[in-house]
Amino acid sequence: MAMVRFKVFTPQGEYIAAVKRPEEGAALMAFLGDGAELRDGHSKRFTVWREGAEAQPAGESYDHVAQTVWDRITGWGGVV
Repeated sequence: MAMVRFKVFTPQGEYIAAVKRPEEGAALMAFLGDGAELRDGHSKRFTVWREGAEAQPAGESYDHVAQTVWDRITGWGGVV
């Protein structure tokens, strides 16, 4: 069984969802708007995407979100 690793937070910081893949989180963040976050776990320290603070919005390309997330996790020395 795949681990539900990613957590989605509203712009107000409320935890609302756990997703298996960053693309799923991208869809939720696109809906929630600026300030929504995708984290690798619950810790704010491991925020891997913050809507409105990136080069493009999550809704523009879910694949771009996923690639960015995996690149950041790999850069931290995390497990992909």
